[in-house]
Amino acid sequence: MPELPEVVVTLRGVLPHIEGKRVTDVIVRNGKLRWPVPEGLSVLLKSKRLLSGRQRAKYMLFQFDHGHLMIHLGMSGNLRIVDISVPPEKHDHVDVVFDDRIALRFTDPRRFGSVLWLDDEPAQHRLLQNLGPEPFEDCINGRYLYDLSRSKTTSVKQFLMDNQVVVGVGNIYANESLFLSGIRPKKAAGRVSKKSYDLLADNIKTVLGRAIEQGGTTLKDFVGNEGKPGYFKQELYVYGRGGQPCLNCKDILKEMRLGQRSTVYCPSCQK
Repeated sequence: MPELPEVVVTLRGVLPHIEGKRVTDVIVRNGKLRWPVPEGLSVLLKSKRLLSGRQRAKYMLFQFDHGHLMIHLGMSGNLRIVDISVPPEKHDHVDVVFDDRIALRFTDPRRFGSVLWLDDEPAQHRLLQNLGPEPFEDCINGRYLYDLSRSKTTSVKQFLMDNQVVVGVGNIYANESLFLSGIRPKKAAGRVSKKSYDLLADNIKTVLGRAIEQGGTTLKDFVGNEGKPGYFKQELYVYGRGGQPCLNCKDILKEMRLGQRSTVYCPSCQK
């Protein structure tokens, strides 16, 4: 599933090819995504210039002068820049075509992604209005996490993955950040100290920043039709390594289910 770093890298990969250009057509081959693709999207966008693009949580917001095209990749979606002469494949559901004969092509085999139109300010949309801050904002610090976690009995890992607390700390990055901070994932969020949250806030930014940096080497993968982006392989300390030696102390990493998600930790390094 694409996580926040993959969304950031995707946006950086496609935006330079379409920013400032006018839409000539929108081709919807299958509008039955997680939510239906709006009828008349081609009429809404035709002849309109794409002004800019930005990311909010795992949503990509493409700004026009009369609203925003909001795209979510879901569990299996991806975006690519292709020439309109490239024949669509089975799961290529939506093309936004620009005036130089290139298209922003949305592909989603499982159809859990979405392509929506927002007339109003995105922050007021029902999918965005209750989201917490972005992880790189200055307000994401130890004091913020500590104050918000008081009296919380939920695990610190589930607390981090709550999008109303902070967006973008998905399963991979929660595992990695907690390992680097020496915090056991199952520990109650309300029992984690202010000092540990200071370290955790810094490590969240470090882990996500490193993932985005590693993904930057794959930007070329979003142009052309040679295969589909598999996103980027990352250097991970614990995620996906259950039963293997800890890279720090060589103890065997433990794996468990927490909130129905795979959770890996080191019993020696994390307390």
